[in-house]
Amino acid sequence: MREQIARTEKQLGAILRRARKQAGLTQGSLGDRIHLRQGTISRLEAGEPAVQLRTLMEVLSALDLELVVRLRSQGSDADIEDLF
Repeated sequence: MREQIARTEKQLGAILRRARKQAGLTQGSLGDRIHLRQGTISRLEAGEPAVQLRTLMEVLSALDLELVVRLRSQGSDADIEDLF
């Protein structure tokens, strides 16, 4: 998977959804791997803001992804949104 930028919860959710599908997993099977309900995976992929950081980190790990923090690029949120 190539590097992707997420500036909103919805953008991050879309990235996670794509990664899960690329891995050939359903929301339920991903949840089973890390002992989360399918509904929790669904809320995370929908970009709902009330997801705990621990949950996000567990999902990233299960999808073999990592979080990288860097200085913000100069593109606007609208430019980034066009990628999705």
